[in-house]
Amino acid sequence: MEEKFKSGFVSVLGRTNVGKSSIINKLVGEKVAAIANKPQTTRTVIRAIVNRKNSQIIFIDTPGIHKPKSKLGDVMVENAFEVSKDVDVVVFVVEATSDEIGKGDRLILDKIKEAKRTTILVINKVDLVDKAKVAKLINLYKEEYNFASIIPVSTVKNINLDAILDEIEKNLKEGPAYYDIEEYTDQTTRQLVEETIREKALKLLNDEVPHGIFVEVEKLKKRKTMENTPFYNIDVVIYCLRESHKGIIIGKNGSMLKKIGTYAREDLEKMLGIKINLKIWVKVRADWINNEKFIKNFKL
Repeated sequence: MEEKFKSGFVSVLGRTNVGKSSIINKLVGEKVAAIANKPQTTRTVIRAIVNRKNSQIIFIDTPGIHKPKSKLGDVMVENAFEVSKDVDVVVFVVEATSDEIGKGDRLILDKIKEAKRTTILVINKVDLVDKAKVAKLINLYKEEYNFASIIPVSTVKNINLDAILDEIEKNLKEGPAYYDIEEYTDQTTRQLVEETIREKALKLLNDEVPHGIFVEVEKLKKRKTMENTPFYNIDVVIYCLRESHKGIIIGKNGSMLKKIGTYAREDLEKMLGIKINLKIWVKVRADWINNEKFIKNFKL
């Protein structure tokens, strides 16, 4: 008997820096979410699409849950919880290195209990601890909530990643494919450019700078060379909070900005399959993280 096709939306919840975006990128096989070893990498809600033989899974990578310190932070946390109210399955990601259920994880757990959604617990980074510690953590969470399943994984060692997809599919209902099977994200080219540049900045800049930046594409035009080869002309502005930050982003003789631009361009050309002419400027917008004009870009 032929299996019926299933589809559904899945939100991925977790504290900042637990590896949510890395898990999604591994499952999709494409880079659709910014990855950096710093908190609050994902600011907007990103959809990533996994097409399987008998299902289509649409992931929603939410911003990491943290204690907000600005209007932007308020919106990020609000977004994370809001999208999880209407999904088919919730994937809750925690770290294997935790000794207990901390405040951040407890907050998310309480929201999951309220929503009463089918939830899969994913314990990430199991390559960093022994099996006894993972077993203890599993028991802690089992006492708290009736999870559909608990899956220990490692994105670094590619442990149990397919099991996440299997469990999600098992808990989806029969339904149509919402997106074309060739698609892996509903992000626009503009959003992919902004996310990629911000990711490079997050990886390369000092800790005090990255989360005070906002990347905006001002111009994105497809053109052709004299030989009729298509390419993108892209103009981007990186906004930062202070003049001192501007100097750090640009670097001595423009070295840091050049590095950010080069790495971003290389990634984008692979991602989009087209040559890119990328120009980046840096401007100061003091306290933009509390400015409604900018914050509206992040609201659902």
